[in-house]
Amino acid sequence: MAPSLFEQAGLENEASRPLADRLRPSTLAEVVGQTHLTGPDAPIGRMAAQGRPGSIILWGPPGTGKTTIARLMAESIDLEFVQLSAVFSGVADLRKAFEAARTRRRDGQGTLLFVDEIHRFNRAQQDGFLPVVEDGTIVLIGATTENPSFELNPALLSRCQVLVLRRHDDDSLEELLARAEKIEGTPLPVTAEGRQALKAMADGDGRYMLNLAEELYRVAPHQPLDPAGLAEVLQRRAPLYDKAQESHYNLISALHKSLRGSDADAALYWMARMLAGGEDPLYIARRLVRFASEDIGLADPEALRQALAAKEAYDFLGSPEGELALAQAALYLATAPKSNAAYTAFKAANRSAKETGSLNPPLHILNAPTGMMKDLGYGKGYAYDHDAEDGFSGQNYFPDDMPRQRFYQPVERGFERDIARRLAYWDKLRAKRMDDA
Repeated sequence: MAPSLFEQAGLENEASRPLADRLRPSTLAEVVGQTHLTGPDAPIGRMAAQGRPGSIILWGPPGTGKTTIARLMAESIDLEFVQLSAVFSGVADLRKAFEAARTRRRDGQGTLLFVDEIHRFNRAQQDGFLPVVEDGTIVLIGATTENPSFELNPALLSRCQVLVLRRHDDDSLEELLARAEKIEGTPLPVTAEGRQALKAMADGDGRYMLNLAEELYRVAPHQPLDPAGLAEVLQRRAPLYDKAQESHYNLISALHKSLRGSDADAALYWMARMLAGGEDPLYIARRLVRFASEDIGLADPEALRQALAAKEAYDFLGSPEGELALAQAALYLATAPKSNAAYTAFKAANRSAKETGSLNPPLHILNAPTGMMKDLGYGKGYAYDHDAEDGFSGQNYFPDDMPRQRFYQPVERGFERDIARRLAYWDKLRAKRMDDA
């Protein structure tokens, strides 16, 4: 049988490989978007140049080059590259990899063990790495999309350097597209606007974007695609968002801090990101209610009512109509005067209550429903404030053995300005009553 044209040119395997695989860098210098790690003066660049690798954890979003960096590091230092996935591997696979590494070590060959999704190993499995990392049997490179502080054992983290990979920005995505066009020998069949839309679809994931580009080359449309045409040809994936993992907490933190910073536009953006990612709108509603109490409080008492009304409106309307009520509440909260005085006052009161939890209320503010309690002095000397001058008796309501405390210190913003004046007025009356007594 005569060889094919691909076989004659030695390109049979090349033609069948995905575009993303064909574009894999062959040196650390070719890695896109991670020069803070792979550059000559960066951690991985220095390790490669010195030939002295250390065990590391590569933490970053999908499609940023974790596997490629690990492979290139092994090649640059002449280590045997062994790859495992924590999704498909267990204790038996680890033992086999460790034993093979020991054998290579006796023969003078080092091993770089790359473990993808290392956070999926349980605590006991993670502990299995400790002795072989400690004695140098392997150089471990673990890859994870989750925060290592939460997902990896402290003992393992103490033996590894955590390096953070950045999501691809517009410039690095553009460089990847340019490389794809060079290897394909033709421009992408998209307009300038379509090109921007393609990069937006990638959401910082280089591999995903190259897969989309390969699909466009395969479809080969007759006319360059604009954003609308691109949407018809490609099925855009849902935004990167896992309600059970770090991205969930990152986005709610971004929403909360945008509200606290009175940035209404940023707050709307992060709320929209959460909703687009499938977050439960009632979770967002709960966070808005919490924010109204924690960061606005009595500076604008209407804020809490607005947040609760938004929750009620969403309960009544559901999605998507009810989501507008949440957006309206977010705008109100972002533009309201801010105060955490109530929040800090309550925390201070809690601390004081824990320190003085056994002190009794003063007898004069206790009810005396029985004759015996009245004989014991319950309620004796209580001054009914409505009968007092100015409607204020100035009596002590703290325990007898506890000095008067000042927990609540309103700010000079919003309604708390009025409250501050009231408190100052009562402080003056209280001092006068004490002098008169």
